[in-house]
Amino acid sequence: MSGPGVRRGRPGRPGRFWGVGVGPGDPELVTLKAARLIGAADVVAYHAGVGKQSNARRIAADLIPAGCVEECLTYPVTTGSTTHPGGYAGALADFYAESADRLAAHLEAGRDVVLLAEGDPLFYGSFMYMHDALAERFETIVVPGVPAFAAATASVAWPLVRQTDVLTVLPGTLPEPELARRLADTDGAVIMKLGRTFPAVRRALAAAGRLEHAMYVERASMGEERVLPVAEVDAETVPYFSLVVVNGDSVHGTGRRGRATDPVSDPESDPVSGPGPEAPAPAELLVLGLGPGPDGWLTPEVERALGEVDHVVGYAPYVHRVPQRAGLTRHASGNGVEIDRARAALDLARSGERVAVVSGGDTGVFGMATAVLEAAEDPAYDGVPVRVLPGLSAVQAVAARAGAPIGGDFAVLSLSDRLKPWSVVERRLRALAEADLVVAIYNPASRSRTEQVVRAQKTLLEHRAPDTVVVVGRDVGRAEESLVVTTLAELDADSVDMKCLLIVGASSTRVDRAGRVWTPRWVRP
Repeated sequence: MSGPGVRRGRPGRPGRFWGVGVGPGDPELVTLKAARLIGAADVVAYHAGVGKQSNARRIAADLIPAGCVEECLTYPVTTGSTTHPGGYAGALADFYAESADRLAAHLEAGRDVVLLAEGDPLFYGSFMYMHDALAERFETIVVPGVPAFAAATASVAWPLVRQTDVLTVLPGTLPEPELARRLADTDGAVIMKLGRTFPAVRRALAAAGRLEHAMYVERASMGEERVLPVAEVDAETVPYFSLVVVNGDSVHGTGRRGRATDPVSDPESDPVSGPGPEAPAPAELLVLGLGPGPDGWLTPEVERALGEVDHVVGYAPYVHRVPQRAGLTRHASGNGVEIDRARAALDLARSGERVAVVSGGDTGVFGMATAVLEAAEDPAYDGVPVRVLPGLSAVQAVAARAGAPIGGDFAVLSLSDRLKPWSVVERRLRALAEADLVVAIYNPASRSRTEQVVRAQKTLLEHRAPDTVVVVGRDVGRAEESLVVTTLAELDADSVDMKCLLIVGASSTRVDRAGRVWTPRWVRP
């Protein structure tokens, strides 16, 4: 049997490599194209677990032609436990390399190879590793298949997402706090790779407030399919071939979403419902700093506050640093909308909700504290108390890494000209340089602001010696942290970006024999 686009082995010409999705389990969900290609293959390959039959082959068993060569690619290990010197990753890397060599031998001999893939070949499938290894050497074609989550959704008969909803597909192997955060921040969700991860997945669903609207589907579309609420599942019975579907409808209406930006209604002015119950008293709005990055730099006061509020409002990267927990609603927004964000938080607090507005570093240093107080000048918020909780600032973190460059008098300046004209920035730079103060520079550059560092360097050199010490701290406290000690003349402006903070020393700032930077507390007359 042969079909259009598929040919038998031809000496002297390499074969074609097909990655064919066979769907989630029900043989009737195999596409017509997949069935045609399998039936015309010279070689049919498939993966299998240790001591197990291949599920992909089971699905396609009736389509495999008599006389074709079968290649069973058996994983050496399916968990993280192995004696391989390279560990689990090393064992799999060797396995994929050996599997690619086996398939390549057939392709070089002119045989067409069909590699069966459960669900879709490019969706959490082993075919991807064979594609990486063989696609540059042989003609490679991918045939999509019905993914497991599509079959599971059909079994549950839930609409995952509607209109502009966001669907997120998550591996259950994510760290539990990260999984909870992502579940809280999406509409519909699918969680794959369960098995041993199920207890953590269930806890993450509960922390995100999504457990009630989560369904467990085991062996979707197969004869032994099982569907039940996640809350009712015995964790000891969960196989790898299972997933969780989270209904996007659960976040609509009066649910978690929309409360930060929806106007607070006035029941006395509602012509339909008429007067409502007495409005709750405004709650105190907390504005707090999360520190520059590591959890260890979060103050106990701020940590306690985050554990007591019902809402966290802020710029998305900072909101994402707050662990998700049951009862917490997160309101993340983009950059440049600080006043809108502040008003949304004040509206929530005015309606009696416990809210925290978060900033990185210290919220009072180029953070949200001033935006909240500016918005709170509106008489509509007169009854809302606001309390600012300090955090470790970025300048403190960078200075500590360098030594003690701000041990004497120093000033803090932002190079951003988004809220003030550059002429003001330049005038202040000159004044600070003439005063011989250590200057900590925030927001030195961004994608749209690429010239400010060069201009600031030129301005400072008009009043400071070329050998003035400069510290460049990037992502201090995080895995990507770097610290460079240089001079004002040798500062590489092109290497400075928005993740950096600069500390320009005074004339007395020095670098000791150990490379530590410090500024004396005294000033010689």
